[in-house]
Formats: sequence, structure tokens, C-alpha cells
Amino acid sequence: MSNKKSSVIKNVLSIFIITLVAVLLLAVVNQVTRDPIAQAEIDARNEVYRAVFAEAKDFEEIMTAEEIASAGEKAISEAGVPSCEINHVMAAVDGGNKLGYVIASTSKSGYGGDIQVAVGITADGKITGFSVIKHSETAGLGSKSAEPEFADQFAGKAAETIEFVKGGGATGQQIDAISGATITTTAVTNATNAAIAFYNSCLKGE
Repeated sequence: MSNKKSSVIKNVLSIFIITLVAVLLLAVVNQVTRDPIAQAEIDARNEVYRAVFAEAKDFEEIMTAEEIASAGEKAISEAGVPSCEINHVMAAVDGGNKLGYVIASTSKSGYGGDIQVAVGITADGKITGFSVIKHSETAGLGSKSAEPEFADQFAGKAAETIEFVKGGGATGQQIDAISGATITTTAVTNATNAAIAFYNSCLKGE
């Protein structure tokens, strides 16, 4: 009986030690990989930002997440843009000069779910570029929102409300909708207008 009890105790201790070692190893791995993963995310984000604001040499955070959430909710509500939120706000800089801003925003009304976009806007209110950061839209339809043929329509427009038209022929503040993907086009346009609303409400004139 004593031997059986001793064997059980040994097994329990062995399991405890193995579990403890595994937890410690996971903690070490997490510590080692956390910073590189975070840096990789920043690098990927900055690559998108450079695509929408090519003249900028760097991007600097100018607002905390709490400030963005508070100001973004107010700006979006006043602009009447549904189901959107502001995610990041960066100053686009070259040396000591602030050239404008890159604003990342998300529409929660895409056909496949959330669509996050980045919009570059100069200090004097011109859109420098647009890019889809992430989406889950249908391949060959809504996914075209991430292609240059669609994205290039935004550059050069004023930082004012943008609308879309079906069947081509967009002028002024209009863009051509993606054929067969009205829901995606609506979501992307709303996300862009949310970013524009934030610029006009919180950043214009700084």
C-alpha cells in the first residue's frame, strides 16, 4: 500500500514539474517573440501608410487610443456614417515637417465582415491615397476593393464626402462602384468618409 501511495505521489510530482517547465518555456517564448511580432505589425502597417502617403518619410502617433475612440465616435456620429470606427491616426512627416495625416478606419458592414482602410490626407485637405488594410470580401467581387483600379480613384479628391455611382461615369467627389459588389463599395465608401469626417472634425487646420 505504501509503495502504491509513493508511486502516485511521484507521478503527481512528475506531472507538476512537467507542467511548470512547459509554462516557463511558454513564458520565455512569448517574451522572446512578443517584440518582434509587434515590430512586424508596425512595419506592415507603415508599409500600407507609405502606399497612401508616398511623400512621407515617417509616421508618428499623435493621439492615444482613448482620444481616438472618443473623438472618432463624435465625428462619425455628426457625419452620419453608420457602423464605422477610427482605428489609428498618424502624422505623415518629412524631417520636422508635418505633411498631413494617415487615418485608418473600419466599416463593420462589409459583405464578409469588417473592412479596414487607410486614407492619406494632406494638411490642406487633399486625399493622397487609399488602401484596404484587411478584408474578408468575396474573391473576384468585393476583393476588388483592394486592387489599384478601384483604390486609385480616391487620390486627388478633396477631403470631403465621397459618393459612389454604378455603371461608370464618376465625376468630382464620386467613385465608380465595384460591379456586383454594392455592399462592399458602400462599406469602403463609409469607412473612407469616416476617416474624412475625423480629419475635418479633429485635424483640419492644425
